[in-house]
Amino acid sequence: MVKSFQGVRMVESKKAAPALLIKDFMSTNLVTFGPEDSIDHVLDQLAKRKISGGPVVDKEGNLVGIISEVDCLKEIIKGKYSNTPKFPGTVAEHMSSEVTTISPEMSLFDVAGKFLEMKIRRFPVMKDGKLIGQISLSDVIRAFPRLKETTW
Repeated sequence: MVKSFQGVRMVESKKAAPALLIKDFMSTNLVTFGPEDSIDHVLDQLAKRKISGGPVVDKEGNLVGIISEVDCLKEIIKGKYSNTPKFPGTVAEHMSSEVTTISPEMSLFDVAGKFLEMKIRRFPVMKDGKLIGQISLSDVIRAFPRLKETTW
């Protein structure tokens, strides 16, 4: 309650801004790869879909790694030295198998800090042991301009 020359009036408490959670900004229509896929296939999909990498899942849909453009460069360099125009290496040979995953309930600010700390470009989003999405550095960057008018 605040007293003023206008008399006694009730001051409305400010409502807390809704939490900015990963689940509201993550991609759910994922391009995934299998461990047995060729690097040729991955390069084709990355170029066609204008993405820089994606999760690697086994036949049961379990997350087993991440493949990125940087991982594919290893096979490209190998092809250059052996003078082979095709890239027959497999995803399993070049993917990162130690993957840091995050929860869909994590805040956008927390994941932004993780991107800076770990210097990677994407995190698979897991719920109850299942891959449900992916949040990329680009997703986070695209989210913040839309939030300029809100209070964090």
